[in-house]
Amino acid sequence: MSEQQQPQPKVVLVGNPNVGKSVLFNVLTGAYTTVSNYPGTSVEVSRGHCEIDDVNYEILDTPGMYSIMPITEEERVARQILLEETPHAVLHVVDARNLDRMLPMTLQLIEAGLPIILVVNILDEAKRLGMQIDLKKLQKNIGVPVIGTVMKRRQGLSELQQAISAYASVPHKPFIYGSDLERDIVRMAALLKGDYRFSNRATSLLLFQKDNEVENLVEASESAEDLSQLQDVIRDVIFERRADLHLQISLERKSISKRMLEDVVTQVEQTEEPFAEKLSRWAMNPWSGTPILLLVIYFGLYQFVGGFGAGTLVDFIEGSIFEEYINPPVVDYLRTHVSADWLFELLAGEYGLWTLGIRYAVALILPIVGTFFLIFSLLEDTGYFPRLALLVDRIFKRIGLSGRAVIPMVLGFGCATMATMVTRTLETTRERIIATALLALAIPCSAQLGVILGLLSEVPGALSVWMVVMLLVFLLVGFLASKVMPGEHPVFYMELPPMRLPQFRNVAVKTMTRMQSYFLEILPLFLFASFILWGLKMLGALEGIVGALAPVVRAIGLPVEATSAFVFGFFRRDFGAAGLYDLQSNGLLTPTQLTVAAVTLTLFVPCIAQFLMMKKERGFRVSLSIFMFVSVLAFSCGWALNKFLLSTGLLL
Repeated sequence: MSEQQQPQPKVVLVGNPNVGKSVLFNVLTGAYTTVSNYPGTSVEVSRGHCEIDDVNYEILDTPGMYSIMPITEEERVARQILLEETPHAVLHVVDARNLDRMLPMTLQLIEAGLPIILVVNILDEAKRLGMQIDLKKLQKNIGVPVIGTVMKRRQGLSELQQAISAYASVPHKPFIYGSDLERDIVRMAALLKGDYRFSNRATSLLLFQKDNEVENLVEASESAEDLSQLQDVIRDVIFERRADLHLQISLERKSISKRMLEDVVTQVEQTEEPFAEKLSRWAMNPWSGTPILLLVIYFGLYQFVGGFGAGTLVDFIEGSIFEEYINPPVVDYLRTHVSADWLFELLAGEYGLWTLGIRYAVALILPIVGTFFLIFSLLEDTGYFPRLALLVDRIFKRIGLSGRAVIPMVLGFGCATMATMVTRTLETTRERIIATALLALAIPCSAQLGVILGLLSEVPGALSVWMVVMLLVFLLVGFLASKVMPGEHPVFYMELPPMRLPQFRNVAVKTMTRMQSYFLEILPLFLFASFILWGLKMLGALEGIVGALAPVVRAIGLPVEATSAFVFGFFRRDFGAAGLYDLQSNGLLTPTQLTVAAVTLTLFVPCIAQFLMMKKERGFRVSLSIFMFVSVLAFSCGWALNKFLLSTGLLL
């Protein structure tokens, strides 16, 4: 085979969530990455490329996993990659502060016969906590390359690249279990005749633990006679022990890990607790964490996204650049050179591709989304989100969710479609459905949120009313859903990354990547929505749709012109919010009407993209039920709020 035909070597990244795998992936690959669903699943896997010593490697970033015995769909995909791919090296990324908890998985990977490089990341935080780690001794004990890194600062990168380039053989260092378990493993491994990606020892242990996927793999690979002998051994072992093999195997691995770490990790007494650890505790304590959350919301969302993004940036880009310098020459040029009225309407009319689609996407939505993604990346880089998850876990449990659901909820403030997809990481079906419904109902996307914050901030008291109503609806609907829907209550656990100052480069790369991805997604949709609205207008159907919805809009106290904002909102939530911006700019809404419109539009039906994602994740029947429920509830809340505000004169 010629050099050009040689298959590209692959490097697979595995490890627990929140240990720095994504940072390592970004450092190795730069911006040349693709994200796609793994075949046959809805779990995304990131792929990229990097060059080391003139060799081009494909890098795969797998979902977080705690063991090669999978429980969640993400762990199944990560394990499937290890089973199906033939990696040049597998980088097991661990948190230096939690070696004792993460080393058992390292042992599993080594035992499976995989080409492991142990990447001990976040060494700076371990040192700050007074931990001293002898990496050379650890490497000697476990028998695979061990590289210490601080990937956020690129420390250890050259050593890791050298280890990847030099990796030539797969070590098979045996880790001996207790005599009875070891006897059973040897007996079982000797009976396995098939060709398996994992070693016979690892395959035997997974069979003892009744791993269904491995059982199916063995059934397809072994002869009937050998398979019968294997099944007899499994039955004998389970009957003889009459105990939980999972627990015994886990305890054995922990015992081996403890021996591996003897004299490797030493703790130096600290005279004072680091400030980052104090801040971490404060962020998770309800008494101090709640004020911290309110400060984040006020300065991050209200002042920066709502004030600066939806106010200053939008006014400058939309009001100054587009309205004064870009739109006039573009419209004049089209008016001069386009003779057909229908074509001019399509390009620069009321719902034109330029005047509506591009202007909304570039001048109104992108600056708001950009400021939101900047704040999101800053908070993500500090390690705040896992602590927020622990802070809200007790409240979320009362509405059928766990603290883990805070991640899709926070992501929903960026893009509800993306957040709906992320609900698949939640543990139970009940939790996924409740989270999907709440995302469709009470979580505005960043662009919609930014416009609403910018508009309501100009009316004293309006923003407070909007926030109280949205919070009450969120909690009440979640509480009722948790009582109505059957199913298991979620169990919550999460790795805590260190609290630290954000790295400028990481924040910049994340923000720009997310902005680029979002813009490439919304621009075609905005243009498509503009085209559909133009077509409906030309056919006279748009007036019919607006006319059918107008009585409902008038019933909640809004002018008939507001109907178009709700029609826009069906195409994109941010499209509808931008329509509301135009209404307010033209002076068509009173303070009460503006508040009612903002609440109703926020609660209104999910956009087409989110509905399609709901259909993909939850099925058509559940998605349609959520759609109908949200529609009725949105206008019911709008009607009730309008009556309340008019009767009390609260916003007059």
